[in-house]
Amino acid sequence: MAYIPPHKRHSYEAGSSDRHNRSSPIPQSLVPQFRRNLNLRLPPKPFSQRSGKIVCNYAEQAIYTWFPVGLDHNHQFPTSVHVVPVPLQLLERTTGTNPLVLSNNNNNNHPVEQMRSPWVYIAENVVSNLLSSFENVRNEKLDLEDVKPKLVARFGKILFHESPSISKETTRVGLATETTLSQLRRSFYTNIPNLYMENIKGEVAQKIKFNFEEEKDLYHVKLCDATLPDSNISCKCSVIKEDKRLQLYKIELQQVRHMVVDISCLDKNLDLRLMLSTKRILTTLTDDEMQSIRSLINSAILDSDVKGGLRWPLGRTSSGGRFCVVGVSHAIAKDYKSSSLRLKVRHADRYNFRTSTGEATREITLKLKNIVSLLQFQEQEVEISLVSEMLKDHLRLIWDHFLCCEHFLDMK
Repeated sequence: MAYIPPHKRHSYEAGSSDRHNRSSPIPQSLVPQFRRNLNLRLPPKPFSQRSGKIVCNYAEQAIYTWFPVGLDHNHQFPTSVHVVPVPLQLLERTTGTNPLVLSNNNNNNHPVEQMRSPWVYIAENVVSNLLSSFENVRNEKLDLEDVKPKLVARFGKILFHESPSISKETTRVGLATETTLSQLRRSFYTNIPNLYMENIKGEVAQKIKFNFEEEKDLYHVKLCDATLPDSNISCKCSVIKEDKRLQLYKIELQQVRHMVVDISCLDKNLDLRLMLSTKRILTTLTDDEMQSIRSLINSAILDSDVKGGLRWPLGRTSSGGRFCVVGVSHAIAKDYKSSSLRLKVRHADRYNFRTSTGEATREITLKLKNIVSLLQFQEQEVEISLVSEMLKDHLRLIWDHFLCCEHFLDMK
């Protein structure tokens, strides 16, 4: 079969919804007891489902939780909340269906009266999972000097994906229940509009007193390693401008997620994801292994007309029968920092060689570095109240400045 180069560049923006689609109100019985967390312990996937694919790696004891904030005083969904299908080109092309989102049609922007502030409610629902997840990291007997724990907040929209085992009528005609939604596969859509990004870089960064640190222009090459079926390898590369070649400077195992908490923020335009993950830098590769990886990196060709910005000559995407290129991304990121937080504003252009799909996105990530420092370097047991108060402070800042985005996904 003749070699087909990666698809020419197309920027997939957040799709606009079909205004003629009827949105279905969620009945009052949707979430009768949402105070309890919906935790999923994720078992490792079989090799056949992971080999050669760009996958999200979860630790054996990973916690994957979803809950809403913004319920009424009876802990019910407001009648203004609807289930709305959202057309997204990339997802339509890969799955054949449109995902569903929770949307609040309260045009008066008057939030439901709550017994506690939303950031307090979120912190109380997250802190125990955070502490137990970090304890799991410690129990893996990893040298924390070689492993980089990271707690981040991401902003976007929680997408619910219909399942063949659950009828469309159940999710679209108002018959959805807590059980129904918890059974649907979720993903987190982080491609935010340009106006939101400019507001974060300008007004929000100034209010929070972030200082600009640096701008990075990096290529990430994801490799499948035949000896590591449970993980991909991420190669960070910069460009040597003189001869337009990639220069490899860091090799890491793909990040492992220990906690993912998705929060539907019903009174806001955007939803929130809190994630604890770790990465390990590979420092024990043999000379032959390094040579194989460098051979792949050196054979890459910079090409701004293809997704991900890189392509390879025919037959050069694998090396030594062990390493194979499965994905690439080109990211231009600006980093800002304060005494307790780190803000990353990133334009990313990705391409997956296995699925022949790619997407250009704009993303905002907030790293909660002081909480990780407290958990990582505290020799004795950490006071739960101390972590909780620190988390509340960060969540209040997030609630006030990072969750407002007009017309995101054009759901109304």
